[in-house]
Amino acid sequence: MIASEGKIIVIPVFFSLCIFTVLSLIMPNLIIHWTLSVIFTFSIFCIYFFRDPKRKINSKQKNIVAPADGKIVQIVESSDEEMGKVNVISIFLSVFNVHRQWVPFDSKVLDFQYNKGSFFGAFLNKASDKNEQSITYFETSFGNYKVKQIAGFIARRIINYMTPLDRVSVGDKLGFIRFGSRVDIIVPHNFKIDVSVGDKVRGCQTILGEFNG
Repeated sequence: MIASEGKIIVIPVFFSLCIFTVLSLIMPNLIIHWTLSVIFTFSIFCIYFFRDPKRKINSKQKNIVAPADGKIVQIVESSDEEMGKVNVISIFLSVFNVHRQWVPFDSKVLDFQYNKGSFFGAFLNKASDKNEQSITYFETSFGNYKVKQIAGFIARRIINYMTPLDRVSVGDKLGFIRFGSRVDIIVPHNFKIDVSVGDKVRGCQTILGEFNG
């Protein structure tokens, strides 16, 4: 299934593919054939990139699941204005990962912010602070947490569906980032983390850890 967020790109690419396919049959030449090959390759990539799989949710009472597919590239202690002392778990999404983000725990949306910034490579740790990003602040009965959607060098479009005061469930669609990017989940300092740097995670299925509250 193709994500609705990708149709703004997939549909024009598909029409371009149709047009150049017809042109290659009517007046074949090297330039048209080369252009058709490029468009065909890009269309296959777009279909693959904008896939939107349905996921079986692996969740227990106090467990937070990964909000995105990717690789854990950083786990660090930090401080947060609202939450105080926290741990930040960073997930890098390459262009080959599913770029859907899901709500990782049954929650209430407290706040949403969008901050403009730079576009460093999402695999760099400074991207967590410097890059353009959206930050969603969630409340639960066990503790609060945040999810950052962070743009990368290629990604220039962050989509977020969270609205303050809404109640959301684990596995709900949180948003989508077009092309390479990064997702940080900010958890309380006493949160028990069950993943390590280098681990590959799957949204809705990999357990990142559990609240101690």
